[in-house]
Formats: sequence, structure tokens, C-alpha cells
Amino acid sequence: MSYILAIDQGTTSSRAIVFDADMRPQGSAQEEFAQHFPRSGWVEHAPEDLWQTVLRSCEGALRAAGISAQALAGIGITNQRETTLLWDRATGEPLYNAIVWQDRRTSDACAALKEAGHEALIRAKTGLLLDPYFSGTKLAWLLDSVEGARARAEAGELAFGTVDSWLVWNLTGGRVHATDATNASRTLLYDIHAGEWNEEICALLGVPMSLLPEVKDCSALFGTTDVLGATVPILGIAGDQQAATIGQGCFSAGMMKATYGTGCFALLNTGRDAVASEHKLLTTVAYQLEGEVTYALEGSIFVAGAVVQWLRDGLGVIATAADTQALAESADCAQDVIIVPAFTGLGAPYWNPDCRGAAFGLTRATGPAEMARAALESVGYQTRDLLEAMQADWGDNAEAALRVDGGMCASDWTMQFLTDITGAQVDRPSILETTALGAAWLAGHAAGLYPDRAGFARMWQLDRSFMPQMSAAQRAQKYERWQRAVAAAQAV
Repeated sequence: MSYILAIDQGTTSSRAIVFDADMRPQGSAQEEFAQHFPRSGWVEHAPEDLWQTVLRSCEGALRAAGISAQALAGIGITNQRETTLLWDRATGEPLYNAIVWQDRRTSDACAALKEAGHEALIRAKTGLLLDPYFSGTKLAWLLDSVEGARARAEAGELAFGTVDSWLVWNLTGGRVHATDATNASRTLLYDIHAGEWNEEICALLGVPMSLLPEVKDCSALFGTTDVLGATVPILGIAGDQQAATIGQGCFSAGMMKATYGTGCFALLNTGRDAVASEHKLLTTVAYQLEGEVTYALEGSIFVAGAVVQWLRDGLGVIATAADTQALAESADCAQDVIIVPAFTGLGAPYWNPDCRGAAFGLTRATGPAEMARAALESVGYQTRDLLEAMQADWGDNAEAALRVDGGMCASDWTMQFLTDITGAQVDRPSILETTALGAAWLAGHAAGLYPDRAGFARMWQLDRSFMPQMSAAQRAQKYERWQRAVAAAQAV
């Protein structure tokens, strides 16, 4: 049993990767699933799609690696965070679709809670802002909107979970209802200082505590599964951004990483100090190992890779995501088009759920190349927003280099613009899929197969460093124009 299976359940696809005893990928499989948009600002997934695509991806990864489940020492899970599910404890049947982290349907509920003066309590206990992004108000909406749900919840018949809990429930045949500290810290219901569900906030949102899963360390036993043809322990769980932080070896206070997937999420390790942000960043659990919590400041961008999907699926100006780099390189430099991709509102440091996307600087000559360049540049601009907020909260304690990962990092053009507009050194690792690697390490460490934190961090390998080439004057000019565009988008 010298292999680890990492499950990476994301916003648009599910993936599984088999890692060997040296933490090298040996086989993988991936499957996309449908996105559902029943109303403007609403985003849903079919729960069965999440489970079945994970199951098929696991089977495919084992085939690709040429091994059976009997060779697995354990399974690690990483997942899209904040996405909210509610199901029947007896049958495992979901009561409604999964409400995705991008969903904004509870904007009015969040605004009402703010007006009633509850945000200070929630911020102090959870480290989070009152925003539709998080699970708590989504769960409250389900209890209030699905017929009979509240009465059944109060009777103890229902279970709530983020995607990790839903997967553990299905993998274990309904025997285990659990989550880890990182996913719990994103629900709006968990006291990150006390390390427990907060009764006062649950009462405020009308959430019966019997709905909630058991919270464990990130590297722990979460039950066993037989669905792959052998009994295999589930030994690690972390939300996707925390798993990427682990996979990047960011175990020291001051280390930063940014992951570019559907959204972009930058985390700054603050060690045992839960820093209260004054610039609308989130204070969150980076990881919890052996009962000890490490905290982070997090900046969340809702649309990063999703802006490229929009170019492909919405506008039809590209056939594949890889087309964007060649288009960006060929764009007319005289056109300074800016896209503010606020398709589902703006995340940090603005937190405006009602803002919508906008484009500025369009001319008759604007074409696919200019739109592709503006789309990629929007990711760099938004990252700078986050890094400036982090520096304001953390001072000069952050390390100079930003470690990056995720699909968009394969684009040299995008990474060069990122370093140019932020002025920070950008380090791309040799393994871009650090989210799955982080989940694998959590499980492999629990299984005794992989080294400790220090040993794992030493194994991190650099692919390429990107250094700024843009002049300070041009950087300031371009960023000022971005700030004006964001202000204009919010004014509509």
C-alpha cells in the first residue's frame, strides 16, 4: 500500500490523481459537469453530479496508474469551499441542488443582518464578512425555502455539509458525517478561535446545530470506503485554497500563495496569530494539524479562470483556454481595454455582491485579441488589489515572492503581466496542481508514507521565477485606470 489517491472536487470539474510513495503523479482522470443558473446571480450544481464525477474520476485515475484500490494507503480530499448541501440522513437524498460558492441569492439576507448590527459578532468569531459567498446564509435559505426542510432539520432528520462532507458521506455509505477545520471555517458558523461551532451565530441564522458535521484535523481518519473495490481509509481533507497553501509548502508565517482556478484566492500564512483585517480580507484557518491551528489572511476573487470560460462559452471568441495567450500577444497595444469581471459581484477588498461586469475603452477596432488581453490582465489587477490589502494588514512581514499555481499559471504571458502589475516576484512551481498535492500529503502523512512538514517543504521545486519588467510609472498609470474602472462599475 504505497500509493495515495487525491480527490480534487472543483467548481467546474472533478479530478482524481494517484501519487506514489515519492509524491509523484502516476495517473489521473478528470470529468466536467453541468453548471446550473436558474436566475441571475444564482449558481447551482446537481449533488449527484458531484458524487458520480468524483467516483468515475477515482476509477479512471486508478486505471491510468495501473493499480487497484488495494495498493492505496489512503485517500485525501480537497474541494470547492462554501458550496452548500442539505440531505436526508436516512436515505442520503439531497433536498435541493448544491448552492455554489459563487451564488448571490442571499444578498438581501446578508444586508439585513448587517443593518441589524450583527456583522461585528460574526467577524469576531468567524473571521469572515457577512456575504452571500459563505455557507451559513445559503443553509438558512434552504431551510426557509424548501418545503418541510426546517421542521425536518429541527427533528434531526437532515444533514448539512460542504462538498467534502457530502463526499465523505457517500464514500462511507452514510456512516460518517464530518468535515475538517478549514472547511468549517468557511461556513459563517464556526468559531475559529474556540475551534467549535458557535451556538449564538447558529441561533441568529436559524440553523439547528444537529445539522452540523463533526470537525476534525486536516490530517486525520475520516472513516473508510469500500466503493473502489477495497477498504481504504480517508485520511485527509482541506478546502481547495488551504490544500494549495499546503501543497506550495507555505508552512512559515509570511509565505504567500495565489491559486488561479475558476476564481483566484491568495493566502498569507500568519502563523498562530489570527490577524483581524482592516482592509476587508478574511481571517481563516490555513490548516489544523495535531490539534494546533495555523491561521491565514485570505483575499478572494470570484472570477479569474472563469473570465476565460466566458470568452469561450459566452462570447465564442476562443475555442480553447490556451488560445488566449496567442491572442493577448497579438493585441493592439494602443488599445487599453479593461474588463471588470464582476459577473457574480466583487470579492475582496470590495465585497460588493450587487456589482456586475463591465468593459471600458472599447472602440470599433476592438476585437477578440484585445478582449483576451483585457481578460487576462483583469486577473493581475485583482491580484494586486489583494496584495495591497495584505501588505496594509501584515506590514512588511510578508515574503517578497508570491508562489502561484492553478491552470492559468501555465500562461507565461499572464504570469509576466502579474509580476509587472504587482511589482512582486512570481514563483511558479514545477508541479502546478498543488491543490491535489496538498490533499495527497495530508493523507500520506497520516498514513506514515510521506515526510513531516519540514521535509515536505524542502521538496518544493521551482519551475520559473518571473521578475517585473514594466516601469514603475507605467505600472502606476495602468493600476490607476483599473481603480477608476472598478469605481465606475460599482456606480452603475
